[in-house]
Amino acid sequence: MPAKAFGLSAAGVLAALAGFAWLAADHDTPSLSQPKLGEDADAAMRGAAVFAGGAFGGISLTALETNAVPFKLVAAALVLEEQARDPATPADLATLRRVMQRFGFLYPIEVDGLPDGVRLTLAEKPLGMTHGMIAPIGGAQVEIANLGCAACHGGVAYASDGTPEPQRAVLGMPNTSLDLESYTQAVFVALRRHADSPALLEMAERLFPEMGWRERVSLRWIVLPLARDRLDRLAGKDRALPFPNGLPGATNGVAALKLQSGTPFLGGGMEDRGFVSIPDLALRHRRSRLLADGAYATPSGTANLRELAAITSFFTVPSMGVKPEEARRHIPDAEAIFAWLADYRPQAFPGPVDLGDAERGAAIYAAGCAACHGRVDWNGGAPRLLSYPDWIGDVGTDPLRAAAIDEPLAAAIRGSAYGKAIIVRPGDGYAAPPLAGVWSSAPYLHNGSVPSLAALLDPRLRPARFMVGGHALDWESMGLLLTPEGTYPEGYLPFAMPQWVDTSQPGLSNSGHRYGSELTLQERRALIEFLKLL
Repeated sequence: MPAKAFGLSAAGVLAALAGFAWLAADHDTPSLSQPKLGEDADAAMRGAAVFAGGAFGGISLTALETNAVPFKLVAAALVLEEQARDPATPADLATLRRVMQRFGFLYPIEVDGLPDGVRLTLAEKPLGMTHGMIAPIGGAQVEIANLGCAACHGGVAYASDGTPEPQRAVLGMPNTSLDLESYTQAVFVALRRHADSPALLEMAERLFPEMGWRERVSLRWIVLPLARDRLDRLAGKDRALPFPNGLPGATNGVAALKLQSGTPFLGGGMEDRGFVSIPDLALRHRRSRLLADGAYATPSGTANLRELAAITSFFTVPSMGVKPEEARRHIPDAEAIFAWLADYRPQAFPGPVDLGDAERGAAIYAAGCAACHGRVDWNGGAPRLLSYPDWIGDVGTDPLRAAAIDEPLAAAIRGSAYGKAIIVRPGDGYAAPPLAGVWSSAPYLHNGSVPSLAALLDPRLRPARFMVGGHALDWESMGLLLTPEGTYPEGYLPFAMPQWVDTSQPGLSNSGHRYGSELTLQERRALIEFLKLL
């Protein structure tokens, strides 16, 4: 059994059952969370359904080696851990939901961005958590869960005053509170503490009384022994992962891909801190390179949708634990997603906008931003992207993320089933994205090290430390609502557990991208007003 089999990828989920791969031929099942469609569904509807709940092959025995989890066992361990802290904690799914919300997972009542005719049903699992039943051996039955597209790319909507509305989510917007590092550790600690206790299976049965006898037997005699074996192999370690898995709203997909491909980590793992903020997905189809550093390029060098879809399907390798050869089977699903994304737009800015300032800001943008981020037509206050330069280069920002895609990893990608589908071009710097939805994407820079657009445009305002996760937004600075000390205002209750961003740490420097420092205060304010409209 490979040593990596108990690791986690960018999806940040603990794989307790790598040994399942020994017990049966690998196969995958459809996700039960994917909306059902009629035969007349068009490509955009299919893409939205896959994006909202599709599995991309991640509900499989192979995925259990690195990413997927036996859902009922993990749920029971997390609730038991809550009761260890507070014995009065109820043993119910409401407790499980509170735990998952702590890590930024969303349980929205309303999901915006779905085409007419696409209905998404959410129950005890959060938005973007795919799940299904597999049979590791004949007669057995186990529900496993994995994280799909919408877990990271389904963000909260905001009220007119900047207050987050976690009961309403928008597909395609970034989940800037999702904390996969803390989630990973919580699952690891909970399983390690409770795997040898008879209370674990008792809690699973209490939480899920509808569980059938086959799954009860499978959990007791297959799943739990394998989980204990995995934990024994990690005895003496205080982490499930050999690398840090990010911060709220930022993930570490490159290190996850190294884990999957068996390529060396920077500094043995803990120095492999190439964090990247989760982006808004609007206008991504205009790019010829994907990822923050633009290292994954289309073979044609153009924004070819089929080629972009192939690259996107490859992202399921680190994020869902899918083998490259299996991921290629799901390129049609990724093509359908791009059909949906072609018309996707983020939530319109909900707060006040000074249109006079915004129009002046449009001219400032054209003079100083368009060459990298794209030429935009004012269009009577409803700006449109007219052309996109696909610019990539060095603007002085933290270099660690770009350095993380090194030659051994590039060689592994070239030698995989995606060798002809992806042109790997590391070392060119960072790609300037289109700025649609930038108002909702704080914190800024590729590593999330700057809390507001005001601080991005005036480096003197960039704090050394600040909180992120479950935050509200401030319309004046256009970023996280923070005190001068970088904390949340007194009385504000975040909907997820915040973490500190410490810009002195490797990979989190807030230096670089100094455009705006030469502008006057009034010009910066005008530019921010314009950026709210994108």
